[in-house]
Amino acid sequence: MKVKGNYALRQVAKTWVVMPLGQATLDLDGILTLNETGALLWKTLEQGGDREAMIRALTGEYDVSPERAGADVDRFLGKLADAGVLEE
Repeated sequence: MKVKGNYALRQVAKTWVVMPLGQATLDLDGILTLNETGALLWKTLEQGGDREAMIRALTGEYDVSPERAGADVDRFLGKLADAGVLEE
């Protein structure tokens, strides 16, 4: 799974925003905003990271157990899938 090529992460002021690009702007139902943790996970996906890489990124950056990180990653991926920004 990876981020579709027609979405990009941008920082606007102190907020991380997932911006649709090109044709995706026509299908926009809303804007995705991410906190610092979400931005870390997004960047890991953009670099080709899988679920395990995302868990390692969280446990390396924050004091969180692998189990908790896994649950957070699953929830994050579910939200991205629901928003239609992921492809297999």
